Amino acid sequence: MAVPVTAPASQVRPVSARHFVKLKLRVMGNNFRGQGWRVALFLVGSLIGLWFAVGAFFGLAAPGLAGDDRYALLVAAFAGGLTVLGWLLLPLVFFGVDETLDPARFALLPLSRRTLVTGLFAAALVSVPTVAVLLALSGLVVTAGVFGGWSAALVSAVGVVCGLLLCVAGARAVTGAFASMLRSRRVRDLAAVLLAVLAASLGPLQLAGVAAIQDTDWDRLTGVASVIGWTPLGAPWTVGIDVAQGRAWAAPVKLLITLVTIVALLAWWSRSLESAMVGAASAGPTRARPGVTGGVVAQLFPRAVGRLRRDRFGALVSREARYWWRDARRRANLITIAVVGLFVPVMVNFGGQGFTIDSDQGFSAAGDSSPVLVSLSMLFVGLLAAVTLANQFGFDGSAYAANVVAGVPGRLELRARITAFSLYVLPMLAVVAVVIALVIGEPTWIGFMAGALVATYGAGLAVNSFVSVLGAYSLPETSNPFAMNSGAGVVKGMLTLLAMAATGALAAPMVLAAALLGDTWLWLGLPLGVAYGVGAALLGAYLAGDVLDRRQPELLALVTPRR
Repeated sequence: MAVPVTAPASQVRPVSARHFVKLKLRVMGNNFRGQGWRVALFLVGSLIGLWFAVGAFFGLAAPGLAGDDRYALLVAAFAGGLTVLGWLLLPLVFFGVDETLDPARFALLPLSRRTLVTGLFAAALVSVPTVAVLLALSGLVVTAGVFGGWSAALVSAVGVVCGLLLCVAGARAVTGAFASMLRSRRVRDLAAVLLAVLAASLGPLQLAGVAAIQDTDWDRLTGVASVIGWTPLGAPWTVGIDVAQGRAWAAPVKLLITLVTIVALLAWWSRSLESAMVGAASAGPTRARPGVTGGVVAQLFPRAVGRLRRDRFGALVSREARYWWRDARRRANLITIAVVGLFVPVMVNFGGQGFTIDSDQGFSAAGDSSPVLVSLSMLFVGLLAAVTLANQFGFDGSAYAANVVAGVPGRLELRARITAFSLYVLPMLAVVAVVIALVIGEPTWIGFMAGALVATYGAGLAVNSFVSVLGAYSLPETSNPFAMNSGAGVVKGMLTLLAMAATGALAAPMVLAAALLGDTWLWLGLPLGVAYGVGAALLGAYLAGDVLDRRQPELLALVTPRR
């Protein structure tokens, strides 16, 4: 008897969240197969996360272990609130998010939005950071159990789990939203402005916080902790303390606030998932630039590099310059440099000084900065700007094969990449020097501050030229610029620390010169710093170029994503 072609051979089982979890574990296992270094890095990252989690566990359990419940609510609210803020902001500026399951891979499958969101959300919970945070925040369960018994401990455990769900949902929603903004050329300027405003506000907020901590009675912060406890930042973490202190009615209300926030974040994330599955946002109709002549070759060169010669070096610089502005992943790194460039100098120069308010002079620092301290802060900014190139070939991925086939010399390619990247970074460093000099009230220091920035940046380019050739790793093929492969976060962290240490050692003579030369350094800092930075960058590109020529096939294999 013939069977109709439309009849299913067997009953189709509905797709649930566990299928996504099993798929992620299978993909992670396949990525680790035959890659001993990936397994080693995963174990190292797990041990580091466990070490921090155990320390945080005992820190959060300290009020209960000490038997003093005066600061239990304070610790829970502030520690939990900082944890949520960390999950919201750190993926944007450094760590990224693990996107082993790329949403774009599910675009052609008949899956509902609810199934896709819940599945990807469940898969996102299977990671080392989530386990570490769950272990760390479990210290609140101990504190609640000591003061309120098993009922308070049980409620606190539910709150910790809900808080972890809130952290993961917030990280996915925020990175997904900014990824959608950065994919669209129409709103990329708005995204840059928003993050620039955030960067400008971090310094004043940090300074005000330091001054408040120095002058505020800790007992008075209990009221602030109570207010935070009624916001999504602190609600899930304080429910156990509320039960222990006789406010059991507050626990269900705070859990409801947390659950509503999680649902809202997942709904926000689901909207950005659609654009990630469809692809890049439309840029709209393109218009020819006025005054452009010479055909497609002339149009390749942006206005900023319009005077470059029409040769291989000029073409490579033009291509890289366009990539750094148009590629969402690279553009996100440029925004990170702007954020760090404004935050680090303020933190280093004013971190422990506090501020005063004078009726005549207004808001001013309660202390004097020295050229040595300022040079030290500039060192951090310069090396953090250059460390973006530690995996510059990873941005290309399999597209780097075109350079290998064309036989582009290594020295030429590295010089071109450095030049294109510097077109964006050097103006940022100049703005940092001017702004910080005006903030500290020393406009005559702009010259040596700029010199220190260029010197450190040039030394960092030399170091990262070698790191990018010897320590490259692949990035996931996804439209989310904040996505990272499993284990790539550990690789990025280790390479960053290595590059920062080597750059700091090379740039140390600038700080030493500032300490030895005194006021003379204010005038010699700019020419010496520029000469030192340019010389170091060119020498690094020259030496690393020879290594690149010998390792082009191996480098291509390292940066090509595994499917």
